Amino acid sequence: METVIGTSESNGPVKVRNPHIKSLSVDHLYHIALDTSDIDKLESIFGDVKFVCFGGQPSRMEGFVKYINKELGLDTHGPCPQNYAAGTDRYCVYKAGPVLSVSHGIGIPSLSIVFNEILKLMHYAKCRDVTFFRIGTCGGIGLEPGSVVLTEKAVDGEFSHFYKMFILGKRVERPAIVDESLVQDLEACAREDDEFRTVRGITMCTEDFYECQARLDGAFCDFNEQDKMAFMQTLKENNICNIEMESLGFLALCRHAGIKGAVACVTLLDRLEQDYITVDIPKLKKWQVRAQTLILRYIKKKLGIECGLIPSLVYPQTIWCY
Repeated sequence: METVIGTSESNGPVKVRNPHIKSLSVDHLYHIALDTSDIDKLESIFGDVKFVCFGGQPSRMEGFVKYINKELGLDTHGPCPQNYAAGTDRYCVYKAGPVLSVSHGIGIPSLSIVFNEILKLMHYAKCRDVTFFRIGTCGGIGLEPGSVVLTEKAVDGEFSHFYKMFILGKRVERPAIVDESLVQDLEACAREDDEFRTVRGITMCTEDFYECQARLDGAFCDFNEQDKMAFMQTLKENNICNIEMESLGFLALCRHAGIKGAVACVTLLDRLEQDYITVDIPKLKKWQVRAQTLILRYIKKKLGIECGLIPSLVYPQTIWCY
């Protein structure tokens, strides 16, 4: 087993830890339908990016960029923002001024692919001082549904904070270390008059939606209700606040890339009480905007814009997974 400790540098130009890409005449970013055949164009379009916001669903990230356009007074593409990854059906990439809004799909493997290509895009565009966020949904542990969790530590099913992968047949572990100052800044964006609670906590990141999250309704299940509840109680006793499927890989990749990164997720249910969402769609839409609210406030503060309350966004019909 090899343990690789990433850098913690987060200022200056975005760097890529791969000397081999210098030998490529054209680097194809296959999954976001971009390439370096006209690198000056990439710099002209994306060179001012300071914030990259990742989220699972394309519709959610489209709605997010529409609000950013409106909130920052941009509306550069009218009601239909441009999807720079429209040449593929894998991901979406939208831009609103210094903010990139990117979908990552479900799970670490899907996220890692787009993370690699967005990181290279930021490098080729000569971006500097960039901060990455994952904005998502999750299942809570002992929290009121609709709460926002800021991940202060991400762990896997063995309560390890290392993202484990195999490279050339060797096990590599990369630490998912949270940028404490960034979490503190996000926490400071919460307000006493918010309709929701914002908490810091430990996030469990799983490899699966069903068995690994102790659900009883998958195609496979070799445990019973009592086993499930005993596991949930163990999570509670170990101060786990929420469960999702991307935080461990996301934070480890940010650390390895030398990028400041943070995760903010809204809880859609309390797994100590239920496995299934029972609230109506309008309330779910309202809840999922809450994590975005904190990120928007942080971005506006960094840009020197007065932060106002964030109204609900309007999204297409969506299926929630937590």
